[in-house]
Amino acid sequence: MHVSELMLASAAGQIGNTESMDEVDPADFYTGIVVDVYGPLRSSVPDPRTFARFISRWGEPALELGCGDGVPLLELRTEGLDVHGLDSSADMLAKLRRTAAERGIDVTVHHSTIEQMDLGTSFRSIFLAGPTFNLIVDDATASAALARIRDHLDPAGGALIPLFIPEPVPQRHLGKVREHVDDRGRTLRVSATSTDRDEAARLQTTVLRYEIVDGDDHQVIERPWILHWHTPAGFRELAAGARLDVAAVFASDGSPASDDATEFAFVLRRPA
Repeated sequence: MHVSELMLASAAGQIGNTESMDEVDPADFYTGIVVDVYGPLRSSVPDPRTFARFISRWGEPALELGCGDGVPLLELRTEGLDVHGLDSSADMLAKLRRTAAERGIDVTVHHSTIEQMDLGTSFRSIFLAGPTFNLIVDDATASAALARIRDHLDPAGGALIPLFIPEPVPQRHLGKVREHVDDRGRTLRVSATSTDRDEAARLQTTVLRYEIVDGDDHQVIERPWILHWHTPAGFRELAAGARLDVAAVFASDGSPASDDATEFAFVLRRPA
């Protein structure tokens, strides 16, 4: 998708920050004011118990990929589980560290993309707490990420990778604003302004507008949120190419996933 330059304007207040959409690498999507807006307006919160059970099955130490601002990583650490975190956003990790310090939680996190991680150690459990793997925008980078997961996975361990095939964004959702007033009295907003879908490339690009209104200060950025999807069969091929065995593929209800599933999770292992 070639996104034309968007004109950012405000009917009230002053715009204190604007950003051209071509300035931010996809790996740095969750930076700047997105960090403040994302948490309060996220659509769902992962249940830490799901990942505690996965760690119980495969063992410690564990590594959460795409740990963001610490949900569910900090809850897992509170339960005493040996879990590290990794994220491509330095801003998200800074927020995680602040929260951990406020709550008195000792946590180890690493700043890297998945495809470039080189942590010098292995983990019995590696997992993503949501379909963050869909944010990797092409198959070549996804293959590189799977290879790095393999190299960090203990021979007796397992890796959990949730995936989904996104539905097209309905036109009626464009321009619809979600809003939250935080404990500092700031108004946080997010909305989708445009969308484009390429079935052949398995890419969906939705331009998201993030806003923070704090008195007379009005900060606005717009960023393309790019999702790259995989079918169950296609992801099996990627895993095999990265020399990973498929231990299981689960549907959202926990049953074995069919080949036409649109929400599914792979459990991968290193070959014997």
